[in-house]
Amino acid sequence: MADFNLEAMSLKELRQLQKDLAKAISTYEDRHKAEARTKLEAIAKEMGYSLAELIGVEVKATRAPAVARYRHPENAGITWSGPGLKPQWFANALASGKTTSQMEI
Repeated sequence: MADFNLEAMSLKELRQLQKDLAKAISTYEDRHKAEARTKLEAIAKEMGYSLAELIGVEVKATRAPAVARYRHPENAGITWSGPGLKPQWFANALASGKTTSQMEI
C-alpha cells in the first residue's frame, strides 16, 4: 500500500486523491459482485445449467423477425411482412391497379 504524506501534498493533489478514493470506493462493490457472478456462472455451467435457471430469473426470448409476404413491384429488395400499416409503395401499387396476389412472394 502506498504511503502518502498528506501534509506535503498540494490542494490540487489532495482533491485528485479524494476523487480517486471516491471512485475506488463506489466501484469496489460492483467489481466484487462481477467477480462473484463470474465464479457462480462457471459453477452453474459445470453442472449443466445457466445461472439464470438456478436463481429463477426469466430470460426473455427474442422474437424472430416477421417473414416477408409482399414484394415491391419494381424493386425486389423492398418487402413487407403484412401486419401493421401498409407501406406507401404498397398502397400506391394497389391504387394503380395491382392486386395483393400480384405482389405476394
